[in-house]
Amino acid sequence: MAKDKRSKGAHGSSGSSTTTSSNKGNNTNNQPPISTPPAWPVFKPKLPVVDLQLEPYPGVEDKVVVFRSFWPRSLCKDYVAFLRELPLVTTPGKPKRGEAVRVNDRFQIDDPKFAHRLWTETGLKEALLKEEYLHMWGGQVVGLNPNIRIYRYRPGQFFDAHYDDYNYVTVAPEPGAPPISAKTTWTLLLYLTSQADGCIGGETVFFPRDRRNPKEEIAVSLETGMLLLHKHGNDCMLHEAREVTAGEKWVIRTDLCIKR
Repeated sequence: MAKDKRSKGAHGSSGSSTTTSSNKGNNTNNQPPISTPPAWPVFKPKLPVVDLQLEPYPGVEDKVVVFRSFWPRSLCKDYVAFLRELPLVTTPGKPKRGEAVRVNDRFQIDDPKFAHRLWTETGLKEALLKEEYLHMWGGQVVGLNPNIRIYRYRPGQFFDAHYDDYNYVTVAPEPGAPPISAKTTWTLLLYLTSQADGCIGGETVFFPRDRRNPKEEIAVSLETGMLLLHKHGNDCMLHEAREVTAGEKWVIRTDLCIKR
């Protein structure tokens, strides 16, 4: 895995991450990835259900953007019911030296077809490749990271302050097409639950000055069906997934990829 000059960790792409910008993270999986992709439910109703509007997040406009109502509540509900049946693994409560504490349940799979569906069947490709946004992504966008991660946070679970590193991956622009060498540049988090579904806490909190200061933090509250994208690699901000105190927080995670 590539390491950037600030030695950041990888948020969920495998192992836990650093609690400060001076310690190195780790990208070693706690469990080997499952080899056979699950039979993901169809996207019903047909997506997108609204005209997707990219919203730069106030205070961190150049590093965090959201799409509200990226998925409808009904589809999120269907996916949560489906994801409950997957073989989720609880991460260790005691991290390795220098790693951020992360306690959640997760599932990981390399699935280029599902990544392609997320990219081409949701309206995301068209929304991100509008002319006015092309300068934001760091290069020529070729799709999404085929490494799909599912997170569930139950009461008492959280992910301490950390950075997300970039990774070198291969992406097939079309099923069956020759793979393209790519680099990840933005983290994508699709929230499937929120307070409306009984989930209390779990906010994604950013620290623009790379220090944990409650007076400076920018907390993004969960919204069911909202897609959040934030820069990682050299431009990643220190951030955390705040503890869930009630209900369950469900997230689908992947990354935006540019051609190398």
